[in-house]
Amino acid sequence: MDQIEQLPTNETDPAQPSPDKTAWRSGAALAALGVAAGALALATRPGIRGAGRVPPAFAPADRTLGWASPAVLGTSPQRRFYTGTNLDQAVTVEDLRAMAHQRLPGFVLEYLEAGGEDEAALARNIAALAEWRFLHRSLVDVSHRDVSTMLFGRKMTIPVIVAPTGLNELFWPHADLRLAEAAAEIGIPFAQSTMSNDAMSRVARVPGLRYWWQLYVFGPPRVRETLIERACDAGCEALIVTVDAQIYGNREWHKRTTAGPKSLSWSSKFGALTHPRWFARGMLTHGMPRFENVIEFVPKDRRGFFDSARWIRSQMDRALSWDTIARIRERWPRKLVIKGLLSIEDIARAAEIGADAVAISNHGGRQLDWAVAPLDLLPQARRAVGDRIVILVDGGFRRGTDVIKALALGADAVLAGRAVLYGVAAGGKDGAKRALDILREELLRDLGLLGVPSIAELNPRLLVHSDYARGGPRSLA
Repeated sequence: MDQIEQLPTNETDPAQPSPDKTAWRSGAALAALGVAAGALALATRPGIRGAGRVPPAFAPADRTLGWASPAVLGTSPQRRFYTGTNLDQAVTVEDLRAMAHQRLPGFVLEYLEAGGEDEAALARNIAALAEWRFLHRSLVDVSHRDVSTMLFGRKMTIPVIVAPTGLNELFWPHADLRLAEAAAEIGIPFAQSTMSNDAMSRVARVPGLRYWWQLYVFGPPRVRETLIERACDAGCEALIVTVDAQIYGNREWHKRTTAGPKSLSWSSKFGALTHPRWFARGMLTHGMPRFENVIEFVPKDRRGFFDSARWIRSQMDRALSWDTIARIRERWPRKLVIKGLLSIEDIARAAEIGADAVAISNHGGRQLDWAVAPLDLLPQARRAVGDRIVILVDGGFRRGTDVIKALALGADAVLAGRAVLYGVAAGGKDGAKRALDILREELLRDLGLLGVPSIAELNPRLLVHSDYARGGPRSLA
């Protein structure tokens, strides 16, 4: 394993282009090719400015993105989502996803959408949500409804946290900043990933932001200690320690977009050129993304995009244990969240070791395939720890009803990843805010339909598992 010999400052010289930026800036010929290819694409792609189907899943033809499959959702494949550019016309997160699919090239979509191996865990996240049905209350005064909640002693306007996600620059320039700005405007926390592309110091200064930092635990202690110290100095409210990614997941569909260890495939490059708005706004101007918060630790001869990504993965602490978490707990003075737990024993131990919260997560279905859905564990987890610890959960939340189900089953709040990324990919900060606005609108409406005046009154008695409804062995929550 490569070792870190010195820790330079966190400042980089923006005037010096990265090797990846230089590679993408190949002059007028490349730009002309991009414009020509883009014109061809615009001329041949139907429905680019109007309503259209969610773009089909990628080759082979029978592959589906599990959570959007009509077989999972029971929807007609003939129904169409909005794919234009007017964010006000997006009435669901699914519309924003369709808009993002129109704007992004295939290799970026694979990064955004792909799961591990057979993508069973990815599909299970959505299937688990679909298995719970509501038992709505009638004759309840719902003229005034409250979708706010308290977390760590502070009010959130909706029980949603923008989840930590890496490489967001692929979706929109300075996407981390745009996501943070949207979260601040809505009044919820934003968690920045170690693998993000905007500097921590810039994101943490977004006015009104509840700033959280997500930490991947690196083997060299000085790296993680430096990142923890910087997060503390930046005024970070909560540190999220991710514990399920010490071994990188096998994301086969994403792998197929590269030609080797250091390059995109030719089809991926052509796909970039045939998406002129994305190419001109992003790659042509900024080049490939940089891991801005850890690039200083990477050897200078390995700071290109592909080399640095591989080097960073090689530095993950594969000996990560509860002893490591205990040392982080001693060092970190504020709220500590352990993310990536999928066993009741681990969740209970997190409470014992002094964590303030756990995030039940299977990493969006991107790590261990065939893992259970986080929602599957919620009722048992809440019974195991009671009120000793805050429980967060992620995994497929696209609707207000999804959020309500999680809270009724025992979660204090949910982490939204792809749902908000669809928004930022569709329209930057305004798109991300639109995604959060949609969730808020749905929460208000769905609480009224459920006969519950406030988030605080949600409970398991409002739900029934579909298996139980069919006479199966599963009991009420």
